[in-house]
Amino acid sequence: MSASVAVYRNIYTEDRFRQSYGTEDKPRGGGQRFREKIAERCRCSRAACLHLLRERVPIFNWLPKYRLKKWILGDTIAGLTVGILHIPQGMAFALLTSVAPIYGLYTSFFPVVLYMLFGTGRHVSTGTFAVVSLMTGSVVEQLVPTPLQLNSSSPEAADFEAQRIGVASAVALLSGIMMLCMFGLQLGFLSTYLSEPIVKAFTSAAAFHVTISQLQSMLGLRLPRHTGPFSLFKTLASVIENLPHTNMAELLTSLVCLAILVPVKEVNMRFRQHLRTPIPVEILTVIIATGVAYASSLDSNYDVQIVGHIPAGFPSPRMPALHKLPEVAGDTVAITFVGYAVSVSLAMIYADKHGYSIQPNQELLAHGISNTVSSLFTCFPSSATLATTNILESSGGFTQLSGLFTSLVVLIVLLLIGPLFYFLPKAVLACINVTSLRQMFLQFQDLPDLWRVSKIDFVVWLVTWLSVVVLNVDMGLAIGVVFSMMTVICRTQRAGCSVLGRASNTEIYRPLENHNKCYEVPGVKILTYNGPIYYGNRSFFREDMSRLLGLTPERIRSREKARKALEKREREAVNTVERGVANTSFSSENEFFKSETAESEVQAVLIDCSSVIFVDVAGARLFIQMCIECQKVGVCIYLANCNESVLRILTSSGLMNYMNPQHIFVTVHDAVMYIQQQKEQTPENTTTVWV
Repeated sequence: MSASVAVYRNIYTEDRFRQSYGTEDKPRGGGQRFREKIAERCRCSRAACLHLLRERVPIFNWLPKYRLKKWILGDTIAGLTVGILHIPQGMAFALLTSVAPIYGLYTSFFPVVLYMLFGTGRHVSTGTFAVVSLMTGSVVEQLVPTPLQLNSSSPEAADFEAQRIGVASAVALLSGIMMLCMFGLQLGFLSTYLSEPIVKAFTSAAAFHVTISQLQSMLGLRLPRHTGPFSLFKTLASVIENLPHTNMAELLTSLVCLAILVPVKEVNMRFRQHLRTPIPVEILTVIIATGVAYASSLDSNYDVQIVGHIPAGFPSPRMPALHKLPEVAGDTVAITFVGYAVSVSLAMIYADKHGYSIQPNQELLAHGISNTVSSLFTCFPSSATLATTNILESSGGFTQLSGLFTSLVVLIVLLLIGPLFYFLPKAVLACINVTSLRQMFLQFQDLPDLWRVSKIDFVVWLVTWLSVVVLNVDMGLAIGVVFSMMTVICRTQRAGCSVLGRASNTEIYRPLENHNKCYEVPGVKILTYNGPIYYGNRSFFREDMSRLLGLTPERIRSREKARKALEKREREAVNTVERGVANTSFSSENEFFKSETAESEVQAVLIDCSSVIFVDVAGARLFIQMCIECQKVGVCIYLANCNESVLRILTSSGLMNYMNPQHIFVTVHDAVMYIQQQKEQTPENTTTVWV
């Protein structure tokens, strides 16, 4: 069934349309209006305070609406499941951060509680994250390197651990302060600069760094940790060089753990729709390995590295190493952006899936408070985590209340069970680290689809991945962001100018190179530019316009010379007529100029600005220059589909001094109809004359 549409209306210029349908400009009292806004913001009332409290502490907003019978079971099961997973992962990622395992348990407790109070993501699980832990560990290793000979039971070892957690806590404190400052400036949008290809490539490449860094623990090697550019290759070379010194007991322990963890995790993934909760293979492996190590005295008989003393009880507040803040500032910027970008990305993914919205700026506040407060309790930087967030959602969690049950599980371990993990081999935690990266490694599967959809995004992914792997985590991320922004700039620079043609008997205009059945309107060259016009691409825009219109310097000079000759002949003809003598040469010159115009066929240029999202001062001056050049060759310029900001900048720059204001139209078709009507009119019937 075909449908048709017929519309009859007047031709609208921008001025005429604004007069008919625009809103009246209200008089602005700048200073008074600003004072009124400030006064309104500062006005205090009970309703305003309650609104602010619900907005900044979301638990007061969602908790009164909590559906107890419907949601409590899912939140309980999901919270307990994630809490059990937090215990081995927290200790494992603490080793990745180059601090004692107990601090991983602290970081799995405090941020969870604080995010439950201030976060807006219902399915987000916060705590230790492999990439953030790896980046923090690099900072710790740079400032407090590991001595080759260190007795774990000596007083020097305790002082060494205190220095390391002091640096890690300083990073967490500074990261939290940065997030709070970003919240105050409402800079939540900055996370958008870490595009999806960058985040996926970065986390995938960081997974390689994590895996290589854990090889020494899995093989029982005591090696210094390498940092800086090419650290992955340096670590790999060091491991290969020391392979003859492998502790066979720790290698066997690692192989057995991998043989258990990998298949069971695969079962959890493949049958997650049929399992009410995932099999807690990590905590089971930790318990069994601790029992075996204790029964067989692996530490004393086979020199297996174990976790050692884990103090029971709640940590006492302790100030981070504040004197280290200037030294960690640069690395903390990268850690802050990565942690926030991953957290917001995860929150948005599950918010879209379950039909609710999050507030990026409130997420800044939530993670800022989490890192700032938890740093006072010897915690290292935290963020949302991929694995536990996925498990939280798949286990049936509904709201942030699941964080309460997660924190209760960790609290019980801290108060009662922690010391029982004394004999836990560090090789087991290294295996848990490596197997937790499964999702990051699987991101390679997205590459064929990414190549098919956007080859530029594919190149961004590849450059980011290679930069992170070859150089370092923070340096590679910076290169990925810069390269991604450069691709955006290059795309706007080379946006491309097209000639539009009209579909027969319609008001539809499309590029001729893609629609060969459309035709050019006689005497009118309709051009469209598919991007902004600014200082970065003004030369490309001018080049395209000149090529399509044939505005070569030679043609401009010849046409201007002919026009001046014509004007001179006109003046001479007037003088000759006044003396009563006819000048026959004038008509021949006039006919020559008209014939040249007819040969070129373009008497009007119409620029469709529908794709021009903004224009800067350089772009506006280019419009003026184009108007002057077109006038020299006897061509009028018309504009259509200008948005308000573009039109305002063009008007403010003085374009209307070189162009008729009535030559700016609402649509391309309005402009074409106007031009055709003007061509059909005789000079005696012309209603508007503009010089």
